[in-house]
Amino acid sequence: MPMNENLASAARAITGAEALLVSAGAGMGVDSGLPDFRGREGFWRAYPPLARLGLSFEQMANPAWFDRDPELAWGFYGHRLQLYRTAAPHAGFAELLRWTRAKPGGGFAFTSNVDGHFGRAGFDAGRIVECHGSIHHLQCVRDCTGAIWPAPEDFDFTVNAETCRAVGGLPSCPHCGALSRPNILMFSDGTWQSCRSEAQEQAFAAWLRERDPARLTVIELGAGTAVPTVRWQSESLQRAGAALVRINPREPEGPRGTLSLATGALAAIQALAREMAATIGDPGKS
Repeated sequence: MPMNENLASAARAITGAEALLVSAGAGMGVDSGLPDFRGREGFWRAYPPLARLGLSFEQMANPAWFDRDPELAWGFYGHRLQLYRTAAPHAGFAELLRWTRAKPGGGFAFTSNVDGHFGRAGFDAGRIVECHGSIHHLQCVRDCTGAIWPAPEDFDFTVNAETCRAVGGLPSCPHCGALSRPNILMFSDGTWQSCRSEAQEQAFAAWLRERDPARLTVIELGAGTAVPTVRWQSESLQRAGAALVRINPREPEGPRGTLSLATGALAAIQALAREMAATIGDPGKS
């Protein structure tokens, strides 16, 4: 189906839905100025010091670094935390929020992103699943008590831009004094404390039980196949009867019936808003 026909069909699916699920991967943050770390070259452009070391994102996003080289580990994650705190969620978040608030069943956000931007954009904290955790929360590297706590506004260390290494005092666990780490699911991660994400998923499951899948539309943005958690969630709901709008400039394909838009997140949201306003009415009204 040509994109303009998919756009019209997607606009109708969103407008006619009783509730919306917004599912998002790393591509959602690109329009906010955030790197998506796709491929070695993209990651190395964002982190030249790690390029000089020959480290890929998959190699760097590993809890072993907190034992092997904690200054490098916290240099990487400390820089990302500051980046996510200073970048503003793009205008598409506000538009999606407006659409969900207009629906009788409301909306939910399901994201593999750890940047916290759905919450910053105004989505209800009780209606967000961060399936890979959040960089804005910490845990003990040993997971000594199972506790999770908010990352402090100010750390005692700085990040050397030339080496991507933390300089100064690294954050410690308030319970046992060991090093702390972000509450993020990393690769080869046996110590991630998942209780916060599990509680979010339980709330999501309760919300889904109250929904008729045939009246649910999933708007998936920037979720790729390299780490397909978000795509699996979207497609499982599609199989149950929901409409799936898949927005992805590089991997827009999906199962039969997917309404694919091969463009970026913000551009697609703006195009959908124009289409709904022109042919259906205000997209913020159900």
